Amino acid sequence: MVKIENLQKNYKDFNLDISMEISPGRIVGIVGKNGAGKSTTIKSILGIVKADAGSVRVFDKDVSELTVNEKEKIGVALSDSGFSMYLNINDINKILKKMYKEYDEKFFLDNCKKQGLDTKKLLKDFSTGMKAKLRVIVAISHKARLLILDEPTAGLDVEARNAILDLIRKYLIEDEERSVLISSHISTDLESLSDEIYFIHKGKIILHEETGNIIDQYGVLKVDENVYNKLDKEYIIKTKKDKYGIKCLTNQKQFYLENYSDIVIENGKIDDLILMMTDNNN
Repeated sequence: MVKIENLQKNYKDFNLDISMEISPGRIVGIVGKNGAGKSTTIKSILGIVKADAGSVRVFDKDVSELTVNEKEKIGVALSDSGFSMYLNINDINKILKKMYKEYDEKFFLDNCKKQGLDTKKLLKDFSTGMKAKLRVIVAISHKARLLILDEPTAGLDVEARNAILDLIRKYLIEDEERSVLISSHISTDLESLSDEIYFIHKGKIILHEETGNIIDQYGVLKVDENVYNKLDKEYIIKTKKDKYGIKCLTNQKQFYLENYSDIVIENGKIDDLILMMTDNNN
């Protein structure tokens, strides 16, 4: 679906230099702190940002060469809906009918109703959560092969987030070739939804891993300095000192469970990886 090779984009105080891939039928999560390069990556895939070097290919074509019909196969939910705040859902429905050949009006209106979105209410009067729901529903309303979702559950409570995630799952089940790139700061969303994760830090990919491996194989060891000095560090990726001792990130949790039964080992989580691998004091 997407292949990025040595994509470079240079700004005055920031340089992006990454390679990544999204295969058919895969849900790919992209995580990193604010300013890491997530938005620039997404905008490069959409052709909004032009690369200084490298290549971005979508549907096996350079992104700059995509036809109108091919662009319609990309469903997008960015932080800005792109619609005037003085429109309502009925207005948006009319716009979408003109924009997309495969727009599903019934699907769009039915899902707006299910998510409690008033069709006559102006967007400027929508809550943050309502706007987030609308962005996702628009993105999946025209049979896109590739969904690009930037913080799709931001501003939603747990119930509403689960409803949106279920919408995405059902959409993918309808066609096993569909793919998703999803950026989110809510790690539990990515852990429950994505197949693999890319970690971006300061414009670089610092880790690419299957989500299942993060959950099953990664862990955080909590030890004091004496234990740390005796520890086999072959499978330690990063360390971090805190007031209670030393935290160690490992991608071989089972090794330490089997050989160090007396130390505290917590299961790996995406938040742990972000905090440990982007800590400049490590």
